[in-house]
Amino acid sequence: MRKKYPSRQRAAYILIDALSAWTAYTALYSFRKAIIETQSLSEATFYFSNQRYWLGSLLVVSFWLALHYLTGFYKDAFRRSRIRDLTNTLATSLAGSIVLFFALILDDFVATYRDYYSSFGFYFLCQFGFTGLGRTVITSIAAHRIKNRIIGFPTLMVGSNSNAVELYNDLESQSKSVGFQFVGFVSVNNNVRFLMERNLQHLGEYTEINKIIDSMEIEEVIIAIETREHDKLERILNILKSNSHLRIHVIPDTYDIISGQVRLESFGAPLVEIKQELLPIWQKVAKRLMDIALSFILLLLLSPLLIFCAAMVKFTSTGNILFLQERIGLNGRKFNILKFRSMFIDAESNGPQLSSKNDHRITAWGKFMRKYRLDELPQFLNVLAGDMSIVGPRPERAFYIEKIKEKAPHYVHLQKVKPGITSWGMVKFGYAENVDEMVQRLKYDIIYIENMNMINDLKILIYTVLIVLQGRGK
Repeated sequence: MRKKYPSRQRAAYILIDALSAWTAYTALYSFRKAIIETQSLSEATFYFSNQRYWLGSLLVVSFWLALHYLTGFYKDAFRRSRIRDLTNTLATSLAGSIVLFFALILDDFVATYRDYYSSFGFYFLCQFGFTGLGRTVITSIAAHRIKNRIIGFPTLMVGSNSNAVELYNDLESQSKSVGFQFVGFVSVNNNVRFLMERNLQHLGEYTEINKIIDSMEIEEVIIAIETREHDKLERILNILKSNSHLRIHVIPDTYDIISGQVRLESFGAPLVEIKQELLPIWQKVAKRLMDIALSFILLLLLSPLLIFCAAMVKFTSTGNILFLQERIGLNGRKFNILKFRSMFIDAESNGPQLSSKNDHRITAWGKFMRKYRLDELPQFLNVLAGDMSIVGPRPERAFYIEKIKEKAPHYVHLQKVKPGITSWGMVKFGYAENVDEMVQRLKYDIIYIENMNMINDLKILIYTVLIVLQGRGK
């Protein structure tokens, strides 16, 4: 699908949402003036020419567009379900109407509380009705075009034999398309002949998949490998995970179907979608706002402690107060992590080394700081700069990442999120002294990534505070 189509579709949703929000507000304004305040129609119409009405319109429309954006409605403009959209619109309209009710209506003068309830009910019905109707029309038009194969999503098949052929035939034989527009297939094993060649072009092996995805502008990937090829599945997924825009589907086994992972809309050609999005947009925004607010407050409150630590580093050993080291962050981006220096200068003159319990390179004051994790405090500046989050997997150096990936290729999943000052791996395992311990800690960070939410972040923060107060760092 060309990029202009999703952009146009997204613009259509934004336009209809803006018009719906303005119409609902105008309807409420007229209702309040004509019904609640019992003004004549001409008097009520006069108010539309004043600045208060238009300022209110601007604020209300902006509020609704921001709310719809935070709930992730505009993220995927074409892959939508009308029933699910209506359900989400109902929930969003109710929540947003309650907020606006308290912000705009509650302070207005009314004769009885019944006027409050009627105003709220009228506004909620208008907001939901106009928005839901407009969205349903747009979604229905898009669904019609997809089902009739007028538009589709460039799709790559991973697999070359019976499973891939059977799935391809199932999808192509359906009278109504689900949007897959196959451009070719990649093979897993380097066979001489591929059954899939009768239907699709062979584009290469799975090891070349990222290059193929970029050159063919692939949006969907379906993994339909044979049972004997399942040893390659993890490797394939690790390669694909670097493309966050992809929608990845796999053929389910019996357990997937029984456990409910196969969605209703998959009937006819059951597929399990592997979710790439770890957090909804509103949680991403909330997490970032919490990072900024908490980092700023802690840096302010702990400024005397920061000054004291800096002075102690300066007066107890030679060298800079702060220690900067290149680490790998979100999507493999490099940044310099900040710490209070806890080692003597030239501690790594012989190459990269991990610290150990009785490391002679650590200064006396450095040992104290590490015990209570005071050396990590400057990293709140990294958080404010956007390189790190307060909670997230600890960032590593490129040198050790390559060594970890040799034993655990799934380490690449950790680069899907911002690294953190503290993590579930740090809480449950602590600092690692060698690569094997890094790999052991990795499983806790993978668990965190698969269960990311604000509640778990709060839990990790509480555990971290307890560890610091008890001096269980090293």
